[in-house]
Amino acid sequence: MATDESTATIEAEADVAAPAPPSAEELRARLEAILMVVDEPQGVVTLATALGAPVKAVRAAIDALVADYDGEAASPRRGFELREVGGGWRIYVREEHDAIVKDFVLTQNPSRLSQAALETLAVIAYKQPITRGAIASIRAVNVDSVVRTLLGRGLITEAFTDAETGAIHYGTTDLLLVQLGINSLDELPPISPLLADGSEGFDDLR
Repeated sequence: MATDESTATIEAEADVAAPAPPSAEELRARLEAILMVVDEPQGVVTLATALGAPVKAVRAAIDALVADYDGEAASPRRGFELREVGGGWRIYVREEHDAIVKDFVLTQNPSRLSQAALETLAVIAYKQPITRGAIASIRAVNVDSVVRTLLGRGLITEAFTDAETGAIHYGTTDLLLVQLGINSLDELPPISPLLADGSEGFDDLR
């Protein structure tokens, strides 16, 4: 009898502790919130883990958001899209709006780059193409916000995405050359003589 009562108590506590699964609408809202802040494409399994939801439900939520942003089902077509890149999902500005967004960012952000941004830009310039993780390893700090700043300024770009890992590789743009007043990255000064031991943090540099 005692055993039956204990089992019933445990089952009752489990029922109380287990949160109700989110509705399809709420799941889409939570997914959208995450996608608004990520810097790199996120796989479905990663998103499902973060949301505590079944992979199948997350896939359905992604499809619903894609259709919504694309203007299907009588909804207005957005200026951004949910795009699959390298096996992951991320929100991007639509290609037809790239020029106006770039002009806005460049005219609205005339301030000088911080020391952290300059150091990160130097790493990318000398080591490109390079991933965010590799940059962070070299600088020994988190570089997420700095990379976003450099992307926003148009000084770096997403060169390509690794098909296996989904990691984005970054490179510099022609705008950087213009800002530096050079025609090619080959005109950058050798970095090794400026380092304490000639190699720290920058292997195989000129």
